[in-house]
Amino acid sequence: MTATVVEDGSRTARRARGRWSDRLLYAYTWLIIIWLCLPIAVMIAFGFNDAKGRLNLTWQGFTFKWYGQLFSVPDLTTALVNSLTIALIATVGSAVLGTLIGLALGRYRFRGQGSLNLVQFAAISAPETVMGASLLSFFVQLNIGRGYWTIVIAHIMFSLSFVAVTVRSRVLTLDPAIDEAARDLGATGWTAFRLVTLPMIFPAVLAGALLAFALSIDDFIITSFNSGSTLTFPLWIWGAQKNGLPPQVNVMGTLIFVAGVLLAVGNAVLARRRR
Repeated sequence: MTATVVEDGSRTARRARGRWSDRLLYAYTWLIIIWLCLPIAVMIAFGFNDAKGRLNLTWQGFTFKWYGQLFSVPDLTTALVNSLTIALIATVGSAVLGTLIGLALGRYRFRGQGSLNLVQFAAISAPETVMGASLLSFFVQLNIGRGYWTIVIAHIMFSLSFVAVTVRSRVLTLDPAIDEAARDLGATGWTAFRLVTLPMIFPAVLAGALLAFALSIDDFIITSFNSGSTLTFPLWIWGAQKNGLPPQVNVMGTLIFVAGVLLAVGNAVLARRRR
């Protein structure tokens, strides 16, 4: 009887400790999330700051006027357009090339596959300084002037590995018999890919493309090595911070953040509907 009571008491104590551990872990997780989101919240808030001078560092009142004057700084607008167009081109290029590489690595076995895998993961894990310097050396050796298109090439080079890894992981889960069945029913190779394989790997392609876009639009280090006289949004901010950043920077950053959140939510909704 006494042993039973002691056992029940120890079990209750363990449950109480477990509940407190869960609560502490829950609170700690939310504190980390709040800490990570705090800079974004400050950026969004100061997009509504009624700044009177060049410095947008202290709260001086609430206003919407900077959203109406979003493109009133020509150099900043040009830099933003450069970032967006470079990111779009790099996303399309890395999505196409990365999908083909992912399909080849996931579906076929060939000589040199291990080396290709090694190079692919080395591109992902390499420091951005190393990647930027190596691409700079490549362009210099070929006597290619740095500018808009060297940035595009550089962004495709470091983004396509992320797409390839994502697509490859999806291809490895596919049943090869499905593609063979489509061919047995008279489909050509292109038709089987377009109507059978591509719809099945499309969530992975979309996820890789979104990741490539996010990596491209905010890249600074690799871009700074290969930009020449072309300015992107991060490079413009870096150069202008000595004289003070206008509130339009906060507004543009807010809009980019909101667009990224909407894309991520839309991708999650599409994935859930497909399931």
